This record gives sequence, C-alpha cells and structure tokens, in this order.
Amino acid sequence: MAQAVEEWYRQMPIITRSYLTAAVVTTVGCTLEIISPYHLYLNPKLVVQHYEIWRLVTNFLYFRKMDLDFLFHMFFLARYCKLLEENSFRGRTADFFYMLLFGATVLTGIVLIGGMIPYISETFARILFLSNSLTFMMVYVWSKHNPFIHMSFLGLFTFTAAYLPWVLLGFSILVGSSTWVDLLGMIAGHVYYFLEDVYPRMTGRRPLKTPSFIKAMFADDNVVVARPVNAGLGAGARFGAMNPQFQ
Repeated sequence: MAQAVEEWYRQMPIITRSYLTAAVVTTVGCTLEIISPYHLYLNPKLVVQHYEIWRLVTNFLYFRKMDLDFLFHMFFLARYCKLLEENSFRGRTADFFYMLLFGATVLTGIVLIGGMIPYISETFARILFLSNSLTFMMVYVWSKHNPFIHMSFLGLFTFTAAYLPWVLLGFSILVGSSTWVDLLGMIAGHVYYFLEDVYPRMTGRRPLKTPSFIKAMFADDNVVVARPVNAGLGAGARFGAMNPQFQ
C-alpha cells in the first residue's frame, strides 16, 4: 500500500506535486500547531505596512482544519491540477505555472478591491484564505477544456463537464456552505479562459503570453535567450462526489 502511494506521488507532474505537498505540509503544520494560521492569512495591511509579503503566497496553501472536507479538497486538487498539467498543458509546464500565478493575482486583486467597496467590504474582509478559490479556478478551466466528458453526481444524474462548476456551486448552496469562494474561482477561471483561449481566436493576439524568464525555469519549454554575438554557448466535502465516467 505504501509503495503504491509513493508510486502515485512520484508520477505526479512537478507543479501538481509541489502544490499538493506544500498544501499538505502547511495544513498539517497548522493542525499540529507548529505553524499559526494567523501568520498565513491574507492581510493587506500587514503586507503593505509590515512587509509580510509571504502572506500573498501562504494564503493559497492553507486548507483549514484536517477533516473529511480537507481530504476531499486534496483529492480534488490532485485530480484536476494533474489532469490540466498532463493534458491541456502537456509539455508547457511554464504556461501552467503562469496560469496559477495569474489566477492567484486575479483572486488577490478581487479581494483587495472588494474590501474597499462599501456594503460588500465586510464580505471580502472575511475571506482570509484563497486556496479553495484557486482550486475551483482549476476545475473551471479544466471544464472549459473538456466540456463533453460525461460525469455523474452521486449516481443521481449525469451531466457533461461543462456544467461541473455550476453543479458544485449548486451543491454548496444545498449544504449551506459559503458560495463566495466558488464564485471567485469561477470568475478567475473565466477571466483566464477568455484571455487565453477566446480572445486570441477573436483578435489573433495573446495577452497572456508566458514571460521568457518563467519559461527559463522549466526544462520542457524551449527558450531563446538574447545574448551578445560573441558570447559562447550557455546552459538552460463535496468534491469527492464527482466522478468522471471516462477520460
């Protein structure tokens, strides 16, 4: 059993494995009180005035307390992050990393701007961690890339993957969970999908082209680096219910 888990873990692509590992280590550390969630949550005032820049990253790594809901989120993260990285972004690790970076930036921006708008600022002020929203963004993008895959909800009804985010959103409403994190993930996912897939087809321009310095971080992307002519050659709780019937 342990060997099978190790094999499964080692076969994960690099971004999925890294994010899953960071999320588990962070959440376990908080559960064991090795790390305090108060040092991780998104707080614009502490980021700007006290230069606690790490909060811009750590709020995406903590998935609250370890319970059944946490296990479902980890399954969900491992599954759809892996599917995106191995299929839609196969051979484009840098592009996948840039997608996550873009999504995290959009989510953070929404929360910061929303916190300054009267009447809704209190709602956004209560959003301390965006890990679930980033996961939901990945689900949204995957559903857009695989709209015709058939899925089943608790064996009660079937639907195509294009409706997966809406089914999950409806389930959140039914069980009384906050839908804000889901909605934020859908917004970020749609912004990415539009700019990366729809807008280039409409105009022929690609506004989300991955920067060369990010491509240079990953070996599976070919990067042309400018250099002088005379230079020598250098080196380079609810998610577990969703089961696709086929891939």
